[in-house]
Amino acid sequence: MQTGLNLQDNKNNQSDKIRLQVYLAHSGVASRRASEKIIQEGRVTVNGKTVDTLGAKVDYQDIVTVDGKKIEPEKKKIYILMNKPVGYISSLSDTHGRPVAADLLKSKYKERLYNVGRLDMFSGGALIFTNDGEFSALIQHPSAEIEKEYFVETVYDFDEQKLNRFEKGIRIEGVFYKCVHAEKTNKNKMRIVLTEGKNREIRNVLRELNIRIKKLTRIRIGNINLGNLQYGKLRELSESEIQGLIKLAKRK
Repeated sequence: MQTGLNLQDNKNNQSDKIRLQVYLAHSGVASRRASEKIIQEGRVTVNGKTVDTLGAKVDYQDIVTVDGKKIEPEKKKIYILMNKPVGYISSLSDTHGRPVAADLLKSKYKERLYNVGRLDMFSGGALIFTNDGEFSALIQHPSAEIEKEYFVETVYDFDEQKLNRFEKGIRIEGVFYKCVHAEKTNKNKMRIVLTEGKNREIRNVLRELNIRIKKLTRIRIGNINLGNLQYGKLRELSESEIQGLIKLAKRK
């Protein structure tokens, strides 16, 4: 898959200088905004000299490193859907030595791939990885309001009326949570749709409602469905899926 955002290909004219944060984003390091922070933290060098202020420009002849590792714009943009297993961290590394979801990609992809959003260690399901910083920033931006659908299996049966509080909005320890939709689908099963990206939202709300979770799985991100993708497996997103997700993010 070559591109999702149809960005201008600066390699067509390597004499053109681009802002350093754009170079980092095109290299799959992070979104432009996150790349600005990386620069300001003094983690970037250009031709051996540390650059820690914004405004610097580079071209494709310059040698750019982040944390001592040389980077360059990815020639190929990659978009992967993973069915993240429970027990894996949604991160590129973990100081506590816990399993990292990104490690499941390394046997097949040599590119630096980053997760778009997160799933907590005890949740599984749909998680997108990419080296396209622009795409990642667009999809994760709060204004995009991309729907994310979850399947929840509970330990015991529960009163469906409790879910109405989640739909109307509930404040817990100063944080306001509100889902788009929540419905009971079986004796101890429910589906929940969110557009917010608040940390551990479903777990926090169901704990407040005295509903014990047995299993929590994300089954959809916008137009991207987990479908029959097996536990711990990967697949590349199609061009229509990528463009569909971008369209959803830009619809407002």
